[in-house]
Amino acid sequence: MIIMDENRTNLAVVLLVEDNPADQQLTIRAFKGHVNTNLQIVSDGVEAMEYLMGEGKFKNREEYPIPDMILLDINMPRKDGKQVLQEIRRNENLKIIPVIMLTTSDQEKDIIDSYNLGVNAYISKPVRIKDFMEVINKLEDFWFSLNTRPPKKY
Repeated sequence: MIIMDENRTNLAVVLLVEDNPADQQLTIRAFKGHVNTNLQIVSDGVEAMEYLMGEGKFKNREEYPIPDMILLDINMPRKDGKQVLQEIRRNENLKIIPVIMLTTSDQEKDIIDSYNLGVNAYISKPVRIKDFMEVINKLEDFWFSLNTRPPKKY
């Protein structure tokens, strides 16, 4: 868990589901300048669903709040991003959460499958660090400044 601001009120909670430690660190770095973000990180799809369902080590909702947005990688061990997305969209309490595929895959099948499963946006991770930082900045600006977030039910 990465808290970008010790005052947790009104923080935008972002759940990063990413198995690559280097990409996790890059995302942490990209969010560091954004004091209104509570970035939570899990390493695979199984952990993501445990987090979202409040199971196992994720039972404490104060420490592990329901996210306002999920950044989801496709290719992960144990349960891939498409399987996680499918479970999120089937769950009445979770299906309203915006999910953005943030992945290295630019395969047409992955893109089509993701949209068919209800992804809100599909972004191929830029290779250059500067470009990746810009993508995160734009995501945060759109989803948390321009966009009106759905109210949390829980």
